[in-house]
Amino acid sequence: MASSTRPNNIPVIQRFRNRIRADAALRTTIALIGLSFALIGCRQHVAVPKVDPNGPVEVVIPDHGAYTGAFMDFGDAEDDVTLETIEDFEEMVGKHQAIIVSSSYWGEQNFPTDNLNVIWRHGSLPLVFWSPWDKPYEEDHGPDKFGLTEILAGKWDSYIDKWADAARDFSHPLIVVFGVEMNGTWFPWSGAYYGGAQWVPEYNNWKGPETFRRAYRYVVDRVRARGASNIKWMFHTNNYPYPYEIWNSAAAYYPGSDYVDWLGLSVYGQQYKDEPNPDIPSLVDWPYQEMSRLDPHKPLMIAEWATGEFPLTTAPPSAMHKPAWIKQGLELFRTRYPRIKAALYWHERWQNADGSYSNLRVNSSVESLQAYRSGIAHPDWLGDLILRAIPKR
Repeated sequence: MASSTRPNNIPVIQRFRNRIRADAALRTTIALIGLSFALIGCRQHVAVPKVDPNGPVEVVIPDHGAYTGAFMDFGDAEDDVTLETIEDFEEMVGKHQAIIVSSSYWGEQNFPTDNLNVIWRHGSLPLVFWSPWDKPYEEDHGPDKFGLTEILAGKWDSYIDKWADAARDFSHPLIVVFGVEMNGTWFPWSGAYYGGAQWVPEYNNWKGPETFRRAYRYVVDRVRARGASNIKWMFHTNNYPYPYEIWNSAAAYYPGSDYVDWLGLSVYGQQYKDEPNPDIPSLVDWPYQEMSRLDPHKPLMIAEWATGEFPLTTAPPSAMHKPAWIKQGLELFRTRYPRIKAALYWHERWQNADGSYSNLRVNSSVESLQAYRSGIAHPDWLGDLILRAIPKR
């Protein structure tokens, strides 16, 4: 045994010196090990490649927190994107915006390359509402020449292909929404204009939503066939359907998870002076559950959210005023709804037919702006994109 072979007649001083040598050797060994770990750590830190945003990259869905972003009142066609407008908004709210929204209406018959370059070079992810809508872009008028049946008949294949080619050549990541808020009659691609609640046994679905679903798939398939793999597709509904009927539900319109990367919701409070201003849970709880049932894994985005600010004399005493509403939204989106991974504020103001204004902008009052600035200052609201390099094939 080891203990029986150890010499026990070594002089005490020698044993003491041996112990000193052993302790010194041990300390040296520990120091070298520590230095090795430090050097390894340094080498690992240095070796981590910086992601080049101009190379092949993808945007990472954050495990913790959510991206913040906005539409910044880019004009009537929602496509007058300028760096000055973006920088002014970010200076006002105190944070860089990870995602910036603009539109590409089919009536323009072009791909918004310049707009998207401004956004991407600014370090933000473009989100594009690609809406089959003709000028003068008026709501509540039913289908126009870009109707869903015309799309399915191939009438607009050439335009779709050109748009897809330009998106592919843009090469950077972007999110595209085809036919936003299709469950509301204000847009001409609503299922209400294509047979509504008429049942179609062949598709096991209602005719209106099924027509939209088929057109959505048709467009996505055609774009993908042109090689525009840099696009992530978002299925984006209004939080509550109008009309509020079972045939007009999100599930009836859903094109299937193979055609969707993000699930999006519009959430608006009071847009007009004679409307109520419901709190966030009443606006989001049920729609969040409905969208979550469509797919258990897709990230959710509050793709539009805003409320107006009106004279207090026109509001009932129990009304939630805009600063409190904004504060509640920025708290609950990140704490109550774990699948929400982005929220984009709709910063806009317009004049109504009666001469009144609907002011949804974050700076409609000092108090509202302060509520927004304070809310997005929380570190869970991410102003910078997380990028991941795509390996070369």
